[in-house]
Amino acid sequence: MSEGIVRSLGSGRFLDWRALNAEGAAGGILICWDKRVLEILDWEEGQFSLSCRFKTIENGATWVFKGVYGPFTKVEREGMWEELGAIRGLWDDPWCLGGDFNITLFQHERSSQRRTSSAMRRFAEFVDDLELVDLPLQGGEFTWSGGLNNQAWARLDRFLVSPSWLNQFSGVTQGRLSRPTSDHFPIVLEGGGIRRGPTPFRFENMWLKVEGFNDIVRTWWQGIEVGGSASYRLAVKMKEIKKKLKVWNKEVFGRLETNKASALHQVDFWDRVESERVLSMEEAELKKEAKDSFKKWVLLEEAHWRQHSRELWLKDGDKNTWFFHRMASAHRRHNAMDRIKVNGEWLVEEQEVREGVVNSFQQLLTGDMGWQADIGSIPVGCMSLQDADSLETPFAENEIHSALMEMNGDKAPGPDGFTVAFWQDAWDFAKEEIMEMFKEFHEHSSFVKSLNNTFLVLIPKKSGAENLGDFRPISLVGGLYKLLAKVLANRLKKVIGKVVSIAQNAFVKGKQILDASLIANEVIDSWQKRKEKGLICKLDIEKAYDSINWKFLMKVLQKMGLGPSGWDGCGVAFPLLNSPFLLMECQLGSS
Repeated sequence: MSEGIVRSLGSGRFLDWRALNAEGAAGGILICWDKRVLEILDWEEGQFSLSCRFKTIENGATWVFKGVYGPFTKVEREGMWEELGAIRGLWDDPWCLGGDFNITLFQHERSSQRRTSSAMRRFAEFVDDLELVDLPLQGGEFTWSGGLNNQAWARLDRFLVSPSWLNQFSGVTQGRLSRPTSDHFPIVLEGGGIRRGPTPFRFENMWLKVEGFNDIVRTWWQGIEVGGSASYRLAVKMKEIKKKLKVWNKEVFGRLETNKASALHQVDFWDRVESERVLSMEEAELKKEAKDSFKKWVLLEEAHWRQHSRELWLKDGDKNTWFFHRMASAHRRHNAMDRIKVNGEWLVEEQEVREGVVNSFQQLLTGDMGWQADIGSIPVGCMSLQDADSLETPFAENEIHSALMEMNGDKAPGPDGFTVAFWQDAWDFAKEEIMEMFKEFHEHSSFVKSLNNTFLVLIPKKSGAENLGDFRPISLVGGLYKLLAKVLANRLKKVIGKVVSIAQNAFVKGKQILDASLIANEVIDSWQKRKEKGLICKLDIEKAYDSINWKFLMKVLQKMGLGPSGWDGCGVAFPLLNSPFLLMECQLGSS
């Protein structure tokens, strides 16, 4: 590999490199880096790989990158696995390897593959033995095409990383680029995805574990004087509390990692002193305080990563920080979006991706204002006057508080940034305004619009999602709106069984939507056994929930016997009816 060719790749005088030259049909390997960013500490050449041990200049972290060019024959391939495993044993640092392995890992990674081959099983065994992570490939399913008329497709190129490498470089994604000439698509490993601008405020539930935090927020809350409606006062207080929390987090609480490291440093200091002499009573107490401080920061760190991991089935306090951190990183990788296909057209630039996605959903979620539904002749179950009256009674404190405590406090917050856990902790000093907000809604069928603002978040239905239709939109709403919806849902649950068809399976307690599939299978099986003919129609409405006509829903509710006085206001409790699009968060696996 000539120096002229390498330097033509860029970075000028700051470029450094190591190369493994091609031999015969075997391709070569070139690893380049910017000396202002990375310092090479060691390297190792093999027959099928080139390994470099780097130190990141910014933070001093060490890690290993290994470039690979896989052979074609079974014997040589076994030699490659042994070589990679042996070189792995040279260094105990986080590591990443990538290149053309000339073998697929899974059956679906080859267009013509009908079975799992022994070579694929050996590749999978190598990945499992070295505990490597196979990152999802964005932008396409295959990385190579060939054969007659390019009819054969396969994923031969990939990056594999160790869990410790992912912890060091979180938010990493693997993507396929365009190929102007080669039969291989280039793949890129990069961090980020679409830039999201300033990070919105997010309440950290770990703050609730800080001694005296509740008293601090109580003092702030009670010190804010504002007039107006109850919902308006709540909105203003939330805005002011948010400002104070940002300052408190920066100036008092501090950085979690820094505080934990400082506490551990103190523990190590007293351990060294104690190894040389007996500690005095005062010094022993200082050592105990250092250990307690370190334990506190470890527990707070675990709570932080649990909230971000969305793995809510595990409780914090069980030393699962590493697991929570890995899951949070996995969500970010899975939810990253660098491009998307809208109406058959690829959108790549950040601004055009944003505009394309927002415009598509605005069209989908904008109803036909001139459409009027006539359901007068449709038979609908009707509830009794007593049941209808029970739905419109004033809200009681124990009803609201019970609903609040039933909710999961770690769920992702809406635009206001406050989790349900915040409101659960703040109930004692915020319940007066919350109760008045419910009274305002009951009497006037409305509340201040900002409490109904919504994040519309795109979640991929599958790995490697490309088309906009491959994403599922979900709404992230504020905690107070969630509470209102929960209370209304609890009331509806008591009477809904009297008006909903017996054939309804979804969203009915004791039933599940899969029951419909089982029934359909039984019908088909029965027809086949009896040799009868039949017709089954399946209707799939695109984005059905999000594109529902809410005026039609209100008509149905009124025909079921819900009086217009209280439940006409339900419209404000549906986020997509009145809420503006504050943000279209594009997440292909990070709320």
